[in-house]
Amino acid sequence: MTRDPAVLKKVSVSLPFGLGSAEWEADSTERHAAWSLYVELVTRISVQPLQEDEGIMREALNSLYSLFGTTREILREACPDVGASHNSVGGLAIAVLNQGLRPFLTKWHPNLQVWEAQRPDDISPKEYERQWVEEPQLRKELETLRGELNKYAQALAQIAGVES
Repeated sequence: MTRDPAVLKKVSVSLPFGLGSAEWEADSTERHAAWSLYVELVTRISVQPLQEDEGIMREALNSLYSLFGTTREILREACPDVGASHNSVGGLAIAVLNQGLRPFLTKWHPNLQVWEAQRPDDISPKEYERQWVEEPQLRKELETLRGELNKYAQALAQIAGVES
């Protein structure tokens, strides 16, 4: 792939989920993909702070899960130009999905699903979710995940050239 040096932007970013840091020259394709990923990420309930009595965990998990499809679509549209190495937007996005989101969702999605399947008809989903003994731990881990996703958002903003 040949790159026009006039459109390269040197970036050095700290990565979430213990992935370290990366430095490379991002081109306009990577910056565009970073912007698209950034917008998808920062507009979701799962990366916004939730007070103890706010939101429904099912919605947060669904929002996080939908990042897989959205990220795949953005990376497919960007083609191989976004890369797959550690020092690329594509590589960063794939690592966040596989090393950050996937373990969280693999743990919590089925646990919540089992609880939800037992809900009596006369109790609202929100009220029933609040009765779940594991709900406070899920909220705590979601807050930790949110911190890591905010690091990801900051890295994407830096790559896109819109520092957050």
